[in-house]
Amino acid sequence: MLHMVEWKVRLYLSENEGTTKARVVVNTGTTTLTGHGAAHCNPEDADVPEIGDELAAGRAMHDLGQQLVSTAERDIMGLGVSATGRGARPAAGWPV
Repeated sequence: MLHMVEWKVRLYLSENEGTTKARVVVNTGTTTLTGHGAAHCNPEDADVPEIGDELAAGRAMHDLGQQLVSTAERDIMGLGVSATGRGARPAAGWPV
């Protein structure tokens, strides 16, 4: 059986006094999660807004990704099985 869903993800960026803030929101249909990130421009650095946007957005997406993994792990634990189905989860990356 093919399982297909579509999640809408919205990314919001704002800048104020050398700080770029990002908020990324995903609605899965059953859950809404929000990730946050920020980037601060050093006054001695060249003014390149795109770099702040990329850093803040990347940090917000990373935060959101961690929340999604944590939510999935809680859901799995609620089923009474380990997160990987094989015991302890590796520290990082995909199981081999």
